[in-house]
Amino acid sequence: MSRRDDQATGRAGVRRTVTRTLVVLAGMFAFAFALVPLYDVFCDLTGLNGKTSARAQPLVEQEVDASRMVTVQFITRGSQGLPWHLEVNTRQIRLHPGQREEVFFTFRNNGDATTLARAVPSVSPSAASLHLRKLTCFCFQEQQLAAGETLKAPLVFQLTRDLPADIKTVTLVYTLYPVQSAQAEVARRESITEGDSA
Repeated sequence: MSRRDDQATGRAGVRRTVTRTLVVLAGMFAFAFALVPLYDVFCDLTGLNGKTSARAQPLVEQEVDASRMVTVQFITRGSQGLPWHLEVNTRQIRLHPGQREEVFFTFRNNGDATTLARAVPSVSPSAASLHLRKLTCFCFQEQQLAAGETLKAPLVFQLTRDLPADIKTVTLVYTLYPVQSAQAEVARRESITEGDSA
């Protein structure tokens, strides 16, 4: 075998290795990209990771389990870049499984412009999310507040009777996130309104 044949074979081997590496890299990228929706589907099906339904659910008509009490804690968090404050009027309640309950939250935009945000819920322990039914929740849609505006919004919910007996405390956490695309839309609408009044 000549030296040229060795070089051609070597180049073909390098080309094959580079091609395989690029195919594996593309596959890894596609898998990583698809992982988030797959994870969301998995969480929706299993109730793991404390994700709750993003839609209103009918409350279950059932007798209240007066034999036990469950403590429900509410935690609110803001996020960087959003000048809003979210607070719950009642930080903790005790209720019987099967009982309907209503709690109010107050949003306040401390910024100097109209902005949109969304409250994203999570539940701990995650097994409790399978037994949490929300009839009314501000987390179902984006909230828009003008500068300095305040909004009081209810959460109407129920923990079903089949909540496992070992769950004595359920924590609902609501984290506020800015809605960037919606903010751009608000700015566009304001500029149109200002243009019409000029």
